[in-house]
Amino acid sequence: MLAGLPYRDSDPALVAERMQCRRQLESFNGLPADDDEGRAAILRSLLGGFGEGSWIMPRFTCDYGSNIRIGTNSFLNYDAILLDCAEITIGNDVSIGPRTQLLTALHPMDDHEMRRTRWETAAPVAIGNNVWLGAGVLVCPGVSIGDDTVIGAGSVVTRDVPARVFAAGNPCRVIRNL
Repeated sequence: MLAGLPYRDSDPALVAERMQCRRQLESFNGLPADDDEGRAAILRSLLGGFGEGSWIMPRFTCDYGSNIRIGTNSFLNYDAILLDCAEITIGNDVSIGPRTQLLTALHPMDDHEMRRTRWETAAPVAIGNNVWLGAGVLVCPGVSIGDDTVIGAGSVVTRDVPARVFAAGNPCRVIRNL
C-alpha cells in the first residue's frame, strides 16, 4: 500500500490497523472540550509525527494515523479528514480550514474487475511550510503544495501547486503570485 502497489482495503491486517486507529480517534473526539493535553497525547501516539505547538480540533478522521506527519505550529480546524493510505506530510506553520480533506486512495478507472473486487492504490500528499488551506479544500492523491501558498476555500486540488502563489477553483489553478 505504502509503495503505491495495488492492495485490498479488506486485507485483515489493514482492517485491524484501521480499527485500532478508530479506537484512538473515538477517544480523541470524545474528550472534554478543555482537555487539550489529553488530545495532544493521543495525537502523539496515533500519528507518525506531531510537531510541537501543533493542534487538531475535533472531529478528526483518518484511516491509520501512522502515515501522517505534521510539523511544528500547524493547525487543523474542525472535521478534517485525512485518508492516509499513503503518506501525508504537513509542514510547519500550516493552517487548514474546517472540513478540509487530504486524500491518498486511488481507485482503478479502466479496470472494471479490479474496481468491482475493491483493489486500490495510493499516492502521497505533501503540504509545504506556511501553507493556508481555506475551508472545504479537497486535495487529491499524489498532490504537493509548495511553501507559502494559499489555497482558496472550496478548491479541488487535482495537481501540484507551486510555492508562493494563491490558487483556487475546481479544478484548482494559480490565480496570482504571492
